[in-house]
Amino acid sequence: MSSASVLSTLLDPGRLVVAGRLVESPQNVDDLVDATGLDRRSVLEALASLHEAGLVRHDTAGYRIEERTLRDLARECSDNPDVDPFVRRGMTDDEADVLARFFRGRTLVEVPTQRAKRLVVLERLALEFEIGRRYPESEVNEVLGRFHADVAALRRYLVDDEFLDRSDSLYWRSGGRTDA
Repeated sequence: MSSASVLSTLLDPGRLVVAGRLVESPQNVDDLVDATGLDRRSVLEALASLHEAGLVRHDTAGYRIEERTLRDLARECSDNPDVDPFVRRGMTDDEADVLARFFRGRTLVEVPTQRAKRLVVLERLALEFEIGRRYPESEVNEVLGRFHADVAALRRYLVDDEFLDRSDSLYWRSGGRTDA
């Protein structure tokens, strides 16, 4: 379904109020009827439309908002949806697709929690460090700070996943690809 269709689905007041309740917590139909003041048929019709648009899913806890769809929609509607070509430098097309989920322009907006995706991000960040050169911690922080504010977490991930090594407050590239 296109972004415009998904947004159109939300423009209906009944569907919007149902979606709004589901943002707070999973709910069953009876909970939604009580919380929204809509009749059962209206709630069921709203849920069917929201489900068809990919905005709602149903599981054992009840109906819940599909956050991934909303994130994807926000990304598509953003002023700068594409990752900066600079960030794509040295990466495969598949890796660039992963980076596009976590970068806006040159800014890392979220550190992936899934290890495989985090390794792609770390691989890209490691390309910022020259092989054979030793960096003081302050310089590592400066380089990482160009991408994300939590430089301590990025430094730790880079060391833990063996992209960087450290000793006596000096860091150096110890892993990752060597061709940029």
